Amino acid sequence: MTIDLRGYIEAARNIVANHALSPGTYRRWNWQGQDGTRDLGINPYGCADAANILYTIGYFPSGLEERVDWISALQSLQNPETGLFEESTHHTIHTTAHCIAALELFDAKPLHKLTSLRIYTDPEELRHFLSDLEWRGNPWRESHRGAGLFAAMVIADEVDLAWQDAYFSWLWQNTDPETGLLAGKNLPRVTHSGTTTMVPHMAGTFHYLFNMQWARRPSRYPERLIDVCLAMYQERQFPLGQSIGFAEIDWFYCMNRSLRQCNHRFEESRAAIEALGQELAEYVLNLNPKTDDGLNDLHALFGNLCAFAELQQALPGLVVTDRPMKLVLDRRPFI
Repeated sequence: MTIDLRGYIEAARNIVANHALSPGTYRRWNWQGQDGTRDLGINPYGCADAANILYTIGYFPSGLEERVDWISALQSLQNPETGLFEESTHHTIHTTAHCIAALELFDAKPLHKLTSLRIYTDPEELRHFLSDLEWRGNPWRESHRGAGLFAAMVIADEVDLAWQDAYFSWLWQNTDPETGLLAGKNLPRVTHSGTTTMVPHMAGTFHYLFNMQWARRPSRYPERLIDVCLAMYQERQFPLGQSIGFAEIDWFYCMNRSLRQCNHRFEESRAAIEALGQELAEYVLNLNPKTDDGLNDLHALFGNLCAFAELQQALPGLVVTDRPMKLVLDRRPFI
């Protein structure tokens, strides 16, 4: 059975429009959450994800004057002294990479050099940085830093190919041969969203995988990554398909991009991808886009749309949209 997203795509366009403060300037949320701490003004994720969403669903700004407004809004959010972009819900490296990646959609770059990240242009400092990440206990959130550093530096053209080689060499050497996950052996399950699961390791690995895919580098053990992804879905280790966010794009991407390198458990994998796609669609299409809190967080909405964009690629003919969805990761790294 096909998944008809045409109404959902139109709802997403309306949600983006409802978050506009002025041309090119967006808030991330339109209302406060339970804790009352949301920033309802111009927001890095509001501006970046409005652009990301419109690119994904095929309605990216095309007029020259309109694009200038978007570029100016994003560039204005950079700290000229550090070169970083900042927002309270994410590490500054994540926010920096996310905003620079959004600027790339406009063929634009940040105004200022990434001064605070310059230390990591030294390959030895880069290796220390990667080694010091909390791979075993907090792999998902730490990957925001480990993957974000690469994306920010390469999109901003502040590193060369030798630096990229050092980055990917470290990842290659630190891929678990038993699971295909990064980085270390005998990785423990991690507590997340009320479950104890391998999903945070998969979600962390996803962030490095999209850097590899952008740079046309192979992942080391795609068969093993397929095995671990199938197990976490079949064992229901995590509520995949039951929220608006990024876990599903992480899983779809790890599965689909690994299948591009091998045919391991091919039919079983495609069946699992379709099953989760149907579950996610059933969940999403039963939400009210005017009132649902997840859909009205532009960052979370973007993550959900990325999942459907990858699903549409993985299983042609399954997802119906007026315009083919475009995954931003096929253009540049980082979400």
